[in-house]
Amino acid sequence: MKPSFHHKLVNSPLEDPCLFVRILRERRALQFDLGDIGRLSAAEMNRITDVFISHAHIDHFIGFDRLLRVLLRRETPLSVYGPPGIISCVAGKLRGYTWNLITDYPAVINVIAFSGRRISRAVFRAKNRFRREAGETGESDGLLLKDPLFLVRAVRLDHDTACLAFSLEEECHINIHRDALVKKGLTVGPWLTLYKRFLREADGDMSREFPINGKKYTLGQLADIAEFTRGQKIVYATDIAMTPGNISALTRLARGADDFFCEAYFMEKDRDRALERFHLTAKACGSIARNAGAKRLSVVHISPKYSDSPEKVIEEATREFGR
Repeated sequence: MKPSFHHKLVNSPLEDPCLFVRILRERRALQFDLGDIGRLSAAEMNRITDVFISHAHIDHFIGFDRLLRVLLRRETPLSVYGPPGIISCVAGKLRGYTWNLITDYPAVINVIAFSGRRISRAVFRAKNRFRREAGETGESDGLLLKDPLFLVRAVRLDHDTACLAFSLEEECHINIHRDALVKKGLTVGPWLTLYKRFLREADGDMSREFPINGKKYTLGQLADIAEFTRGQKIVYATDIAMTPGNISALTRLARGADDFFCEAYFMEKDRDRALERFHLTAKACGSIARNAGAKRLSVVHISPKYSDSPEKVIEEATREFGR
């Protein structure tokens, strides 16, 4: 199965945790946390349509200004999701600049705050000099974004402040059988991306027609070229107090993840310090990944305390993970 999400950590585990996820064939990307994102190119930043902030500590949010600088003239809106208070945090960032000459800029920033039960929204537009405009509010079970290609869910955790962990899930994956294409006299091309989207949106109606090179086919006629399989799942979690409630909620969120990105800020020998600073140990990180049945674990956000031997932290998490 060719993955739909291509992900990379922007920084090393000892630096600000930032996960960049490119949606293949969509010219679009998602960003999880906005610490130091200086290693992302302007072209990569221009792909970012949605940002998911775990919490607004400086090492998770300082990159907002850099991203904003790149996107000021872009017409595609930017959506920022985060915990309670994220709307005020974005408003505060925007108030720190003078905006008297940008009313003809197209930039729009949608900000969505998730409390654990409710969603609140606000909009900031360049044409309005980024003054805060109130948006809708409503109940939410954690579903933040529903796209035809994927879902993003969040769970509220605790880091002595509200902190969100996120899952990015492809509802289903569509594999294309090239042999079947050849038999129908069809060739691989950009139309396949549109076809996959059309197939998802058809909701099982195989009588719907889809045009290929000027000829119309029903989805039923094309049924043998596509196969639905389990979708890809990525989970990102960092800065989490080591409490039973947090561990239980994160384990549920990470259930069956293909890739689990999780903090391991302290080693188990420094467990008391981890409890004091509201972080996970490497052992706890590995245990959550194992109990969630994750396929792969990537350790992020290691304390500078271990800058001489970060591999020991990773080894502790990997050993507990057992894969």
